[in-house]
Amino acid sequence: MPEKSRAPAQLSRPPMERMMAIHGELKRGAFTNCTKLAEELEVSTKTIMRDVSFMRERLGLPVDYDRRLHAFRYSYPVENFPTVQMSGGEMLALVVAQKALEQYRGTPYHAQLSAAFDKLASGVRDKVSFSPTQSAEQISFHSMGPAQADMAGFEVLSRAVAESREVEFDYRKPQDKEKEHRVVQPYHLSNRENSWHLLAHDTKRGGLRQFALSRIAKVELRQKKFERPADFSAEKYFEKSFGAFAGEGDHAVRLRFVAEAASRVRERFWHESQEIKERADGSVELSLRLGSLEEVTRWVLGWGAQVEVLAPKELRARVIIAVRATAKLYE
Repeated sequence: MPEKSRAPAQLSRPPMERMMAIHGELKRGAFTNCTKLAEELEVSTKTIMRDVSFMRERLGLPVDYDRRLHAFRYSYPVENFPTVQMSGGEMLALVVAQKALEQYRGTPYHAQLSAAFDKLASGVRDKVSFSPTQSAEQISFHSMGPAQADMAGFEVLSRAVAESREVEFDYRKPQDKEKEHRVVQPYHLSNRENSWHLLAHDTKRGGLRQFALSRIAKVELRQKKFERPADFSAEKYFEKSFGAFAGEGDHAVRLRFVAEAASRVRERFWHESQEIKERADGSVELSLRLGSLEEVTRWVLGWGAQVEVLAPKELRARVIIAVRATAKLYE
């Protein structure tokens, strides 16, 4: 009997879709063979044989051929089709990523990400030799002082970024008592230093501005759409940022850390521009290129007497003023 001809390429199912269909038949215990599957999936029997071989040899599925019944079957029950193949190490990395995302619980993305992780985990081969649940209990993350953001507002802003639509909201700067009404074209949402920030073009001020979501209120999505500039890059915007905010300056910062603090400086990545220089007395010199001195000033103060500002003079003066003001509080 001549072999059934292959269906036109544009009508043939993709290989993965065919194999999942075969898996469905075998999972429910149906007695099926090449001829029956070829008719149902509109491909040749040779294609079915290749699919079955791939399922058995590459995906590790227990597909057996029962010569007595002239039918394929699973030699033992299989629940999930292994659409994702991972080693134990890769699965552990996925668990770590999932735990890291817990710090963003409450955002509209959390439920979607959780569902995505569940799908990935359910599709992993049974040969992975550790329990994701047990491994998750052995890993934890903690972020100190995460900013409080209005999740309803976050969802509106997220949609505005995705659809390139203008938004309006009330915004209060840290030094201001009153809120200002803003109309902006949102380009990008970024989590910096445990705080969500919006990069947007302010239509009234005519320039790119950064807004902390914790200071935004009464967000409303507008119908008006806009076109994001082709040369916009959030990575470029933040390249000289030491923390959450990017400045427009260009400061060459040099800091000397005493020997007792040197190992802690070496073992961390502080900034893309960092250079660490070893000194003969065991101390280290850390060099940075930053756009603003606001956040690095607070960071330097956190090291206390273990660090000295070598440059620039402006940063050194800022630290001296802050130290004197602090000392006065305790007089």
